[in-house]
Amino acid sequence: MKNSALLLYFFVVMLYSSCAQNTDKGINLPSKTDFTAKLVVEQVQNPWGLVFLPDGSALITEKAGKILLFKNGSTKEVTNLPKVYVRGQGGLLDIELHPNYAKNGWIYLSYSSDQGEGKGGNTAIMRAKLQQNRLVDKQLLYKAGPNTTKGQHFGSRLEFDGKGYLYFSIGDRGNRGVNPQDITKDGGKIYRIHDDGSIPKDNPFVNSSRAKTAIFSYGHRNPQGLTMHPETGELWEHEHGPRGGDEINILEKGKNYGWPVITYGINYSGTKITDETSKEGMEQPVYQWTPSIAPCGMAFVSSNKYPDWKGNLLVGSLAFQYLERLVLKNNKVIYREKLLDGMGRVRNVRQAPDGFIYVGIEGKGIYRLEPK
Repeated sequence: MKNSALLLYFFVVMLYSSCAQNTDKGINLPSKTDFTAKLVVEQVQNPWGLVFLPDGSALITEKAGKILLFKNGSTKEVTNLPKVYVRGQGGLLDIELHPNYAKNGWIYLSYSSDQGEGKGGNTAIMRAKLQQNRLVDKQLLYKAGPNTTKGQHFGSRLEFDGKGYLYFSIGDRGNRGVNPQDITKDGGKIYRIHDDGSIPKDNPFVNSSRAKTAIFSYGHRNPQGLTMHPETGELWEHEHGPRGGDEINILEKGKNYGWPVITYGINYSGTKITDETSKEGMEQPVYQWTPSIAPCGMAFVSSNKYPDWKGNLLVGSLAFQYLERLVLKNNKVIYREKLLDGMGRVRNVRQAPDGFIYVGIEGKGIYRLEPK
């Protein structure tokens, strides 16, 4: 039975990877945007995070523990970084600018750190300023605990909303039986803090006994996509499921997104995690991928450079090595298309201030999608 189940699963994977998919019958929304992918930053091994500075330069995080400053066609390493605990999926992860960066110069980092209680590491959030090619004024804003030597599920994305709040994700750190559903523990959560690390007074669990008061939502597995909808201001998230059950969610304050009590995925061995895909008091995803695409990076298209993509959602696939374009209607996915198919593991996707889409592909670098 196990062999038959595995054969069936791999058949579904092959069928899925062979074509883009309509999710509603009778809908045909092929991309009308013809583009070329131009390699603009070469030889980046794992381009986890990417932000663009006001002068047109860019900062790129390398998971192995580097920040690259790309300016005028060349790269320099940024120095005086925090100590990074590199293990498994952990390392130097996301990077984001303060909405008022031009005035205050704050840069935000998520990374795995061995500071704090216990052996190993856990996700940390820091802010700093860039002076030439050196980080200064480093301030640790949040450190999840306790540390663990497990190498999986650090998260971690950063995103500011339009109100000055900073959101960040931390995965369940491989402890699904405890962390995601327990608001007194870090892991398997989306967090919300002020730009200086202080806790908003209206966070959902500020008055709950022993709760981690930075928590915004819980019941997550390993969120590696976080972005604000450019029109509605809603916070969208995606996360890795196990074997199947990768999710897209619209996040709301205090809500429980179910992991691992409900899931559309199964264990990597093929055994069940749970019989339940829904339960009262737990949120349903906007969309779920089965088989898993291993989503990483996430951006809405609002640029006039891609008129046929406006309002679409772009998500990188690590497992199938492509960029997915999702067409939405009333917060439902009605069409999916593969872009950059087979080019490599897509780690990140960002829309830059110049309106172009930039895509980070492991082992290759940063590509710009240039409409013809």
